Amino acid sequence: MDITTVKHDLSDVLTEYFDKVQFPKNGLFVVGCSTSAISGDWLGTNSRLDIGKAVVSTLEEFLLPRNLHWAIQGCEHINRALLVERSVAEQHNLEIVSVVPAIQAGGGTQVAAYERMDDPVEVEHITAFGGIDIGGTEIGMHVKYVQIPVRMTNKKVGAANVVCLSSRPKLIGGQRAMYDFTAANKEDYVLGGQQ
Repeated sequence: MDITTVKHDLSDVLTEYFDKVQFPKNGLFVVGCSTSAISGDWLGTNSRLDIGKAVVSTLEEFLLPRNLHWAIQGCEHINRALLVERSVAEQHNLEIVSVVPAIQAGGGTQVAAYERMDDPVEVEHITAFGGIDIGGTEIGMHVKYVQIPVRMTNKKVGAANVVCLSSRPKLIGGQRAMYDFTAANKEDYVLGGQQ
């Protein structure tokens, strides 16, 4: 797999994603990435640090200028723990767990991010606003409800399929609930509709 292709494909996906999604400042962006899938192999069978480094450097180009925090999901061998900066874990009151990534347990993208971060730690759970799943790593457990699939025209990084998620607040209430504030919100209400 050509590293230039990986960076180009991911740049196209992220450009489209951030054109479509208004991400909150200082929000958590979760990344699940199988470097094996990018190479055209089955998940966990050919983890590659060079591809992980290409993914991480491309993510930085998009996330840092937007003031977004990344959480890099590890593989099933570390229970899909997430790598974040210690300051992010503390800011979001995330429980730190005792594990560090390796190529065979965490994956190439986590190892690359670990080397790139200032003070990396692993956490077990987060609630991200949205994120990207490269290669079927199942990031949904880390994105808040209500999840919204982001329809993408760019759907591949290398040989890996890409799924992107965003989220929105839940709509709650019954018949009287309103979801936009207008003059109608201030009108008097009388039970039974009579005034």
